[in-house]
This record gives sequence, C-alpha cells and structure tokens, in this order.
Amino acid sequence: MTFIIKDNEAYPCECREMREAQAILEKSGISKEFRNKTFDNFDYSHSMQTIDAYKKAKQYVKDFENILDTRHNSIMFMGQVGSGKTHLSLAIANKLMDNQIGVVYMGYRDVLTSIKQNVMDDVYYHKIMNRYKNAKVLLIDDLFKGNITNSDINIVFELINHRYFNNLPIIVSTEKSFEELLDIDEAIGSRLIEMSKDYLVTIKGKKLNYRIYSK
Repeated sequence: MTFIIKDNEAYPCECREMREAQAILEKSGISKEFRNKTFDNFDYSHSMQTIDAYKKAKQYVKDFENILDTRHNSIMFMGQVGSGKTHLSLAIANKLMDNQIGVVYMGYRDVLTSIKQNVMDDVYYHKIMNRYKNAKVLLIDDLFKGNITNSDINIVFELINHRYFNNLPIIVSTEKSFEELLDIDEAIGSRLIEMSKDYLVTIKGKKLNYRIYSK
C-alpha cells in the first residue's frame, strides 16, 4: 500500500517514501563507498582553495531548487589531482538524493570505454546514452581523463549538447582548466562553462594531496 486515507484524503505513507529513496539510490550507479562521501566528512582544512570549493558546493545544494530549470544550473570542479573534487561532487549528489532528487553517476573513463566497445550495437548505444543524456542530474567524474580521441569528443559532445539545450544539470569533476577544455573542443568547453558559470571551482598550485592526508 502506497497511500494512507485519512478524512477522505490520501497521504503518501512512509513506506512509499522509503521505496522511492531506495529506487533513486539503485538507479544512481553510486557505490556504497561513494555513498559515504558527504559534506560532514570532507576535510577542508588543507588550503583556502579547498575551503572555497567546499563553500561553493554547499551553496550549490542550497540554491539547487531555484536554479534547476535555468541554463546556469550546473557546477564544475576543475584542476589539481587529489584536491577533493570527486568527494565534493559526490557530497552534492548524495545530498540531492537525500532530498529525493535523482542523480546518475558517470565514471568518465569506464563509461566511454564501454560505449566505444559497443558502438556498433545501436540498441546498447542508445540505451546507455539515453541514461546519461536524460538523467535528472548527471555527475561526470574525471571528465577527459587520459588520452582523448575524436570518438571521445563526439560522444561527450552528444551528451553535453543534449543536456545544455534541455537545461539538465551536470556536476563535473575534471583535471582540465578552462583553457584546456576549450582546446579539447570549444563547443563542449563553452557549454560546460556557461552552464556552470555561477558555480565554477578551480583548484591549482602546490598543496597537500587530499586523498592522502584526509585518511
């Protein structure tokens, strides 16, 4: 039973809310380990840049409902390896899911490899692309990590372009800078920068590696 009738009015029961929350988590592709990445256990003590990134991530969650249907509804963490970009991206995703907002996780390298291995299978290709193109919120982790081919660029453009024109939010972590994103592909870079213009986070320069020193 998903509703409770009281005084001739139907109210959603707690069990229905629990099932919906469980369904959101199951569809997210976020592992149990990643589910544990939260704002509460993020160590922002290493540098002012890390503090600023933390504040921007928290502000994004706070603003999310108001910006959801706008062009500038995304957030992008750029720069240094090991600076906590993935942790903050997942902290946002986990908080949104706690608020019953669906998020789909896309580990860039693994997903691109899988898509390219099955590119001749139209059914598979459209199924997996539609999953990421039409997710309520998409988290792309380590965008453009490793060697980048024309095929990679074409796939990412199809994905980003669809979400750009449909005002669908993206959470992005990448080691690339503004300039590097634009050099890889100006259409992709400019769309991501425009979508994230109010929530752009860049971490650069020498600092402690977050993954090492946050244990």
